Amino acid sequence: MSENFIHQSMSIIVEDAIKKATDVREKVCEWRSPEQLKELLDLELRDGAESESEILQRFKDAIRYSVKTTHPRFFNQLYAGMDPYSMVASFIIEALKPSLYTYEVAPVFTLVEEAVLKKMMELIGWKDGGDGIFNAGGSMSNMYAVNLARYRCCPDIKENGLSAAPHLVMFTSQEVRFLKWKMIPSALEEQILSAKSEGAVPFMVNATAGTTVLGAFDPIDEIADICEKHNLWLHVDACWGGAALVSSKHKHLLKGIHRADSVAWNPHKMLMACLQCSAFMVRDKTSLLQRCHSARASYLFQQDKFYDVSYDTGDKSVQCSRKPDAFKIWLMWKALGSRELEQRVDRALAMARYLAQEIKQREGFRLLMEPEYANICFWYIPPSLRNLPDGPELWGKLHKVAPVIKERMMKKGSMMVGYQPHGEKANFFRMIIISPQVSRQDMDFVLDEIHNLGKDL
Repeated sequence: MSENFIHQSMSIIVEDAIKKATDVREKVCEWRSPEQLKELLDLELRDGAESESEILQRFKDAIRYSVKTTHPRFFNQLYAGMDPYSMVASFIIEALKPSLYTYEVAPVFTLVEEAVLKKMMELIGWKDGGDGIFNAGGSMSNMYAVNLARYRCCPDIKENGLSAAPHLVMFTSQEVRFLKWKMIPSALEEQILSAKSEGAVPFMVNATAGTTVLGAFDPIDEIADICEKHNLWLHVDACWGGAALVSSKHKHLLKGIHRADSVAWNPHKMLMACLQCSAFMVRDKTSLLQRCHSARASYLFQQDKFYDVSYDTGDKSVQCSRKPDAFKIWLMWKALGSRELEQRVDRALAMARYLAQEIKQREGFRLLMEPEYANICFWYIPPSLRNLPDGPELWGKLHKVAPVIKERMMKKGSMMVGYQPHGEKANFFRMIIISPQVSRQDMDFVLDEIHNLGKDL
């Protein structure tokens, strides 16, 4: 019975969650309010079992009312598109149910993770290698960086706790990875000296390579000079922008990243590995990652095993159960090769440049800034507002435009594009271009559709 159910399920997945979900003629989403969706899905869990046909309908409904993030006109997040090889890797992982803490329970995936980290560190420029781990997202990677930087500064912190540590200070741009303008090196050094003069102990700088909204890149080389001068740990959050390292044309955006002490990079973003696929890498080769996080659980990490226990990677992690997410990028990389991944990045950035040029040429559209990466931020100004001079009245009214267009867009299901304010700036659209399925016609469609949805405002 279970085998037959799986066969039927896979047929539905292929038809509804793959073919239809990636068909540009289909909707990106079928919007329903939370209350409507609760009724449609019948979410209550009962004592009795449902029939197989009812269960199949349940997941058909789950697919139908979910957002199709693999759709060619989904531009809402820092992930999009569908890679078949990574998707199949995800299926294999779920079928085998491995957990990546010891070599004995996950031999294949332990070696896969090691190979992927080695390749990513080569691209960063760490010729002598380093250490690393895949984990549950970019924020987790950044937490690892803070842990390691703090542990290096205060090696006894695990035994004595924070109360015994000095007043530690780390530095980052005001709005960090979720928005963020560029870090200014001269201002950074002023802040470091100011902290020291107040008796604090600076221990870390967090630089960003590809911010979430603007796609901005910090000047890593200049920041590294300051970190070396003051003996500070330099972490680079390259969760979004790290993919530029596979492109000879665009890797200059991360100039100096080889000087970082640690790097976060998410292949599930620009490289299109299935969610989630997040790597944290550290240049240190003295087992700092393990010494910082080790709990030495005797029921898992026995030192008298019959194989090389250095392959038991779980003691590097704050997690115990950990999925082999590296397999999702490894299988894809094997299938495509580095050249195809490079072309994927180059094509996305070329499409971003095309859209930026189109925005500059179209009446009623205005760029927020020239894009550095695949983030295109812009305003749509309806005809009724185009004769207003720049000033509080225009920006006050314009602030209300993007939310209405987003609502209409979602209810129609034609596409998904995000919006947000930034500091004092009125709400603007943020387009993210990733998928190789996306064409110039899709870019033109986005601008036409925004105009059609908002021209009466």
